[in-house]
Amino acid sequence: MYRQALRFTLVTGAFVAAACVESAPISPTANTATTPTLAGSPTLQLVAPAANSKSYVINFTGSQLPADLAAQVSAAGGTVTTSVDQIGVAVAASSDPGFTARAAKIKGVADVTEDIEVRWVAPERVVEAGELSDAGSLDGAASFGATEALRQIQWAPDAVSAPAAWDLGARGAGARVAILDGGIHSAHQDIAPNLDVAHSRSFVPGQPFNFDQARDAQGVCRLTDTFWHGTHVAGIVGAPGQGLGTVGIAPSATLIGVKVLHCGSGSFANVIAGIVYAATPIAEGGAGADVINMSLAGIFQHQQYDPITGKPLGASGAAHLASVLGKATTYAYQRGVTVVAAMGNDALDLDHTNDVLVVPAMSPHVIAVSATGPMGWALGANNLDRPASYTNFGQSAVTFAGPGGDFVLPGDAPCTKPVNPSGSLTRPCWVFDLVLAPQRGAGSAINSYAWAAGTSMAAPAVSGVAALIIGKFGRIGPAAVEARLRHSADDLGKPGNDDFYGGGRVNAFRATQ
Repeated sequence: MYRQALRFTLVTGAFVAAACVESAPISPTANTATTPTLAGSPTLQLVAPAANSKSYVINFTGSQLPADLAAQVSAAGGTVTTSVDQIGVAVAASSDPGFTARAAKIKGVADVTEDIEVRWVAPERVVEAGELSDAGSLDGAASFGATEALRQIQWAPDAVSAPAAWDLGARGAGARVAILDGGIHSAHQDIAPNLDVAHSRSFVPGQPFNFDQARDAQGVCRLTDTFWHGTHVAGIVGAPGQGLGTVGIAPSATLIGVKVLHCGSGSFANVIAGIVYAATPIAEGGAGADVINMSLAGIFQHQQYDPITGKPLGASGAAHLASVLGKATTYAYQRGVTVVAAMGNDALDLDHTNDVLVVPAMSPHVIAVSATGPMGWALGANNLDRPASYTNFGQSAVTFAGPGGDFVLPGDAPCTKPVNPSGSLTRPCWVFDLVLAPQRGAGSAINSYAWAAGTSMAAPAVSGVAALIIGKFGRIGPAAVEARLRHSADDLGKPGNDDFYGGGRVNAFRATQ
């Protein structure tokens, strides 16, 4: 049964004194896109097409763009809006119906495809916890993270044995994780201390990296909605563990906001450019990420078929765009970056669903993450490794599993759980089976939190473990990171590669030993 998103305000006796933020809040940037420059290519203009024009992705056969690209595109009837020389891709705007045919004749062009705006993000459930107006006090004798105000209702770190890794000093220091998502609430106390504002960027024209909107239950994009997907994801990866709110899987990792979505939607061109920017070293004008997290998923058919004969009509435009996306993920891999993506929330058996492609999870060199979640954790259920009811699955698709939460506990009976330093929260019992992390907050609220469920929440847990590995062993490369994840994962389900768990549910403690 579908539970509509519920809204709660956090009011308990535990939170009376005002919390203090150790570093000053970071002011939002101006409401314009930040425009990065990548070495070896023209400035990424990120200009929205005119109202009467369309956007096209021009894919070249190699990894270089011609020096006179702008002139050639102009002669074909278009204007270059983005160029990504590292992978031989450009984006152009045109209102000329003959543009595609003429641009396809440019020397070296493999294909010209109209860009697609995709709704990449739709979390299964969201329940607000409200603003946190108090904090626990630090206790040097306590285990790391134990004094966070909401740590006792965070089951996800325990699911991947992260506390054992933290207590041995593996906390992700030195690792850089790019969050390719919507906007990140940069002033949040569980985001600001670890956020690299200088290298955070927006690839959505007219929108800064630290602004977003969200959709309501009817799918309408609302300015007033408080759940920012990218903020929640960033907190799961790297909330710093400072005795204030929650703690992330890699609490000492550096976070980089790379906005490629707005209100959960974005174009292929945005995502492609964002991947390349995140993977490019700082010295070359990029973000210098070690890990890219993409808690986003689009489902497309490999082929389009004639409805009468059943014969394939050839590759669809989405397949062309997915191929270009694969060039970007391959570039990231070649630059030494571990790429992690959500497997999607459609409960699809990808081993037995013909011609379905989930991107970027099934793009080349991407770690695809399915979701697990308890049923009745607040009632004492200790199985945190149930395959989540919504997760896509299949041995051919899933690399690893991570904690994404679930919402299938019947009824709305209340449960009460403790919070630090001495208080409690009462919610419907099923709410505690979701994953708790930061959100934007309503009005002037800065330090607000929410529960959510989806493979969007599982992917950042795996990204966090990858960051712990890199923090412990250095920039060993994506193949070595994946090998260490695989050798240390808990082999669940049937022995070996499994439909739901892939190579296993990741284990932070063993991965860092």
